Parts: sequence; C-alpha cells; structure tokens
Amino acid sequence: MAPTATGTSSSVNTNGSTVAGKRNLKGIEDYSKFWKKDSKDDGESEMAKRLNQYKDVVNGYYDGATSLYMYGWGTSFHFCKFFKGEPFRQALARHEHYLALSMQLKPGMKVLDVGCGVGGPAREIARFAGVQVVGLNNNEYQVSLAQKMTKDAGLENQVSFVKGDFMKLEEQFGPNAFDAVYAIEATCHAPSAAGIYGEIKKVLKPQGVFGVYEWCMTDSYDKTNAEHRRIAHGIEVGDGIPEMRDIKVTRAALKEVGFKVERDEDLAAGDDPLPWYYPLQGDLRQCQSLWDVFTAWRMTRAGTWVTQTAVSVFERIGLAPKGTHDVGEQLKIAGAALVEGGKSGLFTPMMLFVCRK
Repeated sequence: MAPTATGTSSSVNTNGSTVAGKRNLKGIEDYSKFWKKDSKDDGESEMAKRLNQYKDVVNGYYDGATSLYMYGWGTSFHFCKFFKGEPFRQALARHEHYLALSMQLKPGMKVLDVGCGVGGPAREIARFAGVQVVGLNNNEYQVSLAQKMTKDAGLENQVSFVKGDFMKLEEQFGPNAFDAVYAIEATCHAPSAAGIYGEIKKVLKPQGVFGVYEWCMTDSYDKTNAEHRRIAHGIEVGDGIPEMRDIKVTRAALKEVGFKVERDEDLAAGDDPLPWYYPLQGDLRQCQSLWDVFTAWRMTRAGTWVTQTAVSVFERIGLAPKGTHDVGEQLKIAGAALVEGGKSGLFTPMMLFVCRK
C-alpha cells in the first residue's frame, strides 16, 4: 500500500455551509504518480499497480476532486441524456428516476447504492421511489458530506451512509441483505468487474434486482489502436479509474457471476439533438436555462482558468490541500478525453444493465 497521511480540511457545501471531513492529504498529492504522462509509456506494470492499489487511486482522486465536482456539477456525480427545454439539474434527476423505474423499485424496499458519492442520487431515488437507501462509499470525506446534506434535507431516517469497501460487500452487510442494488457510474473504479458484480449478487435477496449505469469503452474501441488507447488513458487518469473496460467484458462479467441480464442498452448510442457531453464542451449555445449557462461556462477555457487559478491560490495559503490543483489539471484531461470518446463513439457513460439474481 502507498504511504498515507490523513488531515482534516473543509469544503463549502452547496447551501454555503462549511462541512468538515477527513481527507488523505498525501493521497491527493501522490494521485498523479499512478500514471505515466504519455499513454504509450503507461504499460501493464503501471496498470497492475493501479489495480492492486485501487483504493489509494480512487481515494486520492476523490479527496482532491470532490469539491471541484460539487462546484462544477452539483451533488449528482454522473452524466445523462439531455432533451430540448430540459434544464441540467432536471435532466440529472430524470436519469436517476429512469434507473429506479427500470429496476421497478417500490416503496419499502431496502436498496444499496454502491459508490454513492455525496449522496445526491440516493436522496433523489429515496424521495422518488419511497425506498430505504443505504449508500456505501470508501471515501470518508464524501461520506461525511453525504451525511450532513442528508440531515439538512430531513432524510436521515430514510437514507443512511456507511464507509466500506465495495469489493467486500458480503463481509460488511451479510448475504441476502437487500431487495435491490444500484450503481451509477461507480463500479468502473473496481479492480475487477466480476469481483464487484459477484459481491453485489451476494448481498441481494433471491430474485433481487441490480441496476447499473456503467462506464464502458464501446464495441468500436480497439486497445491496440494508439489513438483509441490515448482517449481511454485520458479517461482513466482524469477520473481515477485503474483500467477502462469495454462493453463485452462488462456483459461477460455479469453473466459469469450468474446474473440474468434483463436489460442491456447503451443509452448514449442514440442520435440525440443534445449530446450527453455538451456541458463538458462548455457549449453555451446548447444550454436550456440561465443556470445551465453558469454550469457550462465553468467548463470553458476561461472558466477552468478561473477555477484553477483560485485553487492554486487556495493551495498556497492553506485553504486547499496540496495536490488539488494537480487533480484539477487531470479533470481537464478527463473532460477533453470524455468529449473525444463521446464524439467518436468509443466511450459511453451510460451503459444500462438491469439484472436479476
């Protein structure tokens, strides 16, 4: 395991309050060291190290990136389809509702959110479907934020959060503990697709349902193609992912552990008038509301310059952990790679699988 040092720092919540939580300061500083800068030099040994130390990779990334995510995107850390006239935050909520409907979640169900971030989807799905949600996250800083925001929303009796390793779900919760499990763009961080899906299956009750929006390279991706690999590498280093997997590998892993796949669809594959990646482009012309303009502007060259300049100043005066600016630079790489992957059809952030135990 990589050496760590834990410090306490604070973040400004979306309502302006200050929330304290522990962050691995050394992990933030060391995050970029898990990758070679050039995809041509990032070989099997580097990937093996990331897979072996996936918790350090993911925690280092989210300790540094969470505040930037909340500033630029809100509290639901995922992409979605967009429709004409539909504001950004409404689209995010609709995407979460769609997953709940696809899984046929019903009031009273006990549901596990694997890799819950700061709990935006957990709170939304709990309200929408009337279910009890337990959010699991291995990042202590995000768990503390999720708990604070959930209490502020008055949902602490319906939504709870625990810190834990999603590769050890049965050890933490026991077998057959949940009526349903979902994951929204989180299991891509796992070192093994079959490993994480196998753990999810163990904690589901018989006939329980698992729904996932998975990050995948598409069937068009060729890992021997240097340009394709450059795009995948940018997504990995910019988003804390040890290794991007393709749809075939993901589908095979679900079947390998014994899931019955009832729904299998790439929601990003359609010819939508508004592409899922338009906010990342900073394309102000496609914004559907005034607030969306502010969201998209933050992704423009001017917006990222302002953000990164402010972060650099905050680092120097001790208001942001050392390494946060570097993580922000990796986010810029990720944004460019995600847009390239989306435009070329090499990447999807919303490969929907609904499976039955």
